[in-house]
Amino acid sequence: MQTTAAALTMVRDDAFYLKIWLRYYGEMLGRENCYIINHGRGEEVADLATGCNVIGIPGDPHPQFEKKRWRLLNGTAAGLLGYFSHVIVTDVDEFVVVDPESGEDLLGWLAKRRRPRVYTPLGLDMFQRLDVEKDEIGDHVLGPRMHAKLAPHHSKPCVLGKEAQIARGGHFSKFEKLNSPKELYLLHLKYVDFGEYVHAMNSRNAIVQEIGVGVTETSIGRHWFAEARGEDREVFDGFASYKMEEGFNLDWVRDEMRESWKPRGETGFWQFDRPDYQTQVRLPDRFARLF
Repeated sequence: MQTTAAALTMVRDDAFYLKIWLRYYGEMLGRENCYIINHGRGEEVADLATGCNVIGIPGDPHPQFEKKRWRLLNGTAAGLLGYFSHVIVTDVDEFVVVDPESGEDLLGWLAKRRRPRVYTPLGLDMFQRLDVEKDEIGDHVLGPRMHAKLAPHHSKPCVLGKEAQIARGGHFSKFEKLNSPKELYLLHLKYVDFGEYVHAMNSRNAIVQEIGVGVTETSIGRHWFAEARGEDREVFDGFASYKMEEGFNLDWVRDEMRESWKPRGETGFWQFDRPDYQTQVRLPDRFARLF
C-alpha cells in the first residue's frame, strides 16, 4: 500500500521560505515524507531540514539551470510515485492548500482521491499590502498577510497522482485533462513580505550576474535579471491599486481556464490562457493561521 503524499522542492539558501515550507508540509505530511534538493549543499538548508530527505547537489552557476532543475525534479517525482499516491512538486515559496470551508486539510483531501490524476490548484500571488498590513510575519504567514492578486501564471499542475512530465518553470504538463477543484489553491509567497522580497531579488540578481549571460542566452526566468526588476516599492504599490474582487467566489477564473484548455502547439504539453487580470482578493478569515 502506498503512502498518501510526499512533497518535493529544490532550494538554494532561501531560509525564510524554507522554514515556512517545513512548518507546513513537514508538520502535515511528516518530515520523513518531505524531499528537499539542496542546490549548493548549503549547511543552513541541511540543518533546517533535519529529519527530511535531503539530496545535496553542486551549486555551480549554469545558464541552463532551469532545464537541469526540472529534469531532476521530474525524474525524482516519477520515482517517488512508485511509493506515494501523490507527489506535490513546488518551488519553496509555493503552498498548495485546501479551503478550510471544506473541513479538510490537504492530506485529508488527497487521501480521498481514488483516481490517479494531475491536479492544478488555482494560483494566488500573496503580497503585503503595505498600506494596511504593518505586522511582521511570525509563526504564521496567513493572518498578518491576507491579500493576493489573481495569478494564472501560478495555477500549476503541481499535484501529481500519476507520472506526467512538467515543463520548465512548472507551468505546463503532459497530462491532457485539466483538474482544478474549486477548493484547491496554490499560494505563491514571492511578494508576501517586502523586506524578504528585496533580499531575495538581490540574491537572484547576483546569481545571474555571476553566470555572466544575458536574458536571451539562458533558460533562467527574466524575473531574475536586474533590468526586469523595476523599483521595488512601486511594484507593491501597483498590486495594492488592483481592482478588489468582492467576495471569494473564483469559479469564473476556473471556468475561463477550462474554456481555453488546449494543446501547447506540438510540444505534448497542455495549457490554458493566462490573462493579466490586475485583480486582487482578500482571503476569508478562515484561511488565517493555515500556515
